[in-house]
Amino acid sequence: MRMHIRKINSSGDVKFRTDTDSLGKVEIPAEAYYGAFTARAIKQYHVTGQRSHPYLVMAFVMIKRSAAVANMKVKALDKKRGDAIVKACDQVLSGKHLDQFVVEAINSGAGTAFNMNTNEVLANIALEILGKKKGDYESLHPNDHVNMSQSSNDTFPTAMHVSILFDTVQVIPAIDELIKTLAKKAKEFSSYQKIGRTHLMDALPVTLGSEFAAYATAVAKACDAIVEAKKELEKIALGGTAVGSGANTPKGYRTIAISELAKISRLSLKPEPDMQFGLESRFAVAKMSSTLRNLALELGRIANDIRLMASGPVAGLSEIGIPAVHAGSSIMPGKVNPSLAECMNMVCFDIIGKDSTVALAAQAGQFELNVMLPVMVKSVLDSMDMLRNFVPIFSKNLIEGLTANKTKLGQYIENSPVIVTLLAPKIGYQASADLFKESLKTGKTIRQLVVAKELLTEKEVNELLG
Repeated sequence: MRMHIRKINSSGDVKFRTDTDSLGKVEIPAEAYYGAFTARAIKQYHVTGQRSHPYLVMAFVMIKRSAAVANMKVKALDKKRGDAIVKACDQVLSGKHLDQFVVEAINSGAGTAFNMNTNEVLANIALEILGKKKGDYESLHPNDHVNMSQSSNDTFPTAMHVSILFDTVQVIPAIDELIKTLAKKAKEFSSYQKIGRTHLMDALPVTLGSEFAAYATAVAKACDAIVEAKKELEKIALGGTAVGSGANTPKGYRTIAISELAKISRLSLKPEPDMQFGLESRFAVAKMSSTLRNLALELGRIANDIRLMASGPVAGLSEIGIPAVHAGSSIMPGKVNPSLAECMNMVCFDIIGKDSTVALAAQAGQFELNVMLPVMVKSVLDSMDMLRNFVPIFSKNLIEGLTANKTKLGQYIENSPVIVTLLAPKIGYQASADLFKESLKTGKTIRQLVVAKELLTEKEVNELLG
């Protein structure tokens, strides 16, 4: 293929080459490893200003490497080209040329633009390995060789699963650490009695420790669901090509490609038994997204409880103290805000919103393919990134530093008329209700009223109320 080189300006720095695709000729920066398809795509997809996630890049390159190995093993791809593609993949996986993956995170339906970005970059790296020039696609072609036995329709869903699994490996330890920190606080606070609350109103006493133990249980259950959701993601449709039929794949290719991908990714990957399902349904991704949403619901609830318990220090509940991570106000000196809990709330809101995006995209597929793939994987990976980045900070810098205000906790129990509930079996419901009202009206405690009215002895009251 003849290469046309020209200078972009009189300074003579930037040069262009001319690549050709099925639509015609395209001018591309001479140093770029991407090609014509990518050059066209980056002019169309100005959406988020964000490139595709590094884990998605890694997953795609691993897929291309595995496909090249499989194609060589089944004698569909000659060793010279195949080895060059493998070496090109290894260069990218070592951290080189990552700036060449320029297609935005939200791009064409089914992620074809990103798949072709990957094909072109790897093809041009491989061409240089072979001693050829970029764009010499007669020697090694992005579609015919790098994309051999593949389609965007099976590679992108596979890359979605692999990239999300990569992120899951980072998320789970962060959540586990939060569970441990909450459990540690539960033990530390086990002797601190406090007033319980239902409907935001006084209820029977609990302990601060039991509250935090319940938080640990909630997060643990949410984490268990994430671990369970991983199992669906481990089933991949690689080898399904365009409609799940496996068209244009040589015999034995699929088994070898998936085995190679499992090996290089170090993930427990296995073939999806129903490849057509594997392309038309995004069940596994939606399931994982929903577990992140459920975790966010629990984390947001816990953050809200902490904000309420820490409210004050004078006009709020002030049951717990929060560590100061920075000044709370630009105008009110000395103010300490529950800033990390507030940040957690915002993270949770965003995750819940992203799950709604995933849910809508998951049901928006038609017939043999769901094309809403880029926005789905972006949403899930963004949610996971926020969790793995912020949960450790929330755990260490907020939860770990919480302190109990024993005086306030004790006062609320002693002064709340609701503790008359513990006396009701002895003195009756109606008498207890009357004492409740009198306590509110007079400001006298239930303990004082019961003893003064000689309904119970001081010893009996102390045994019942503690």
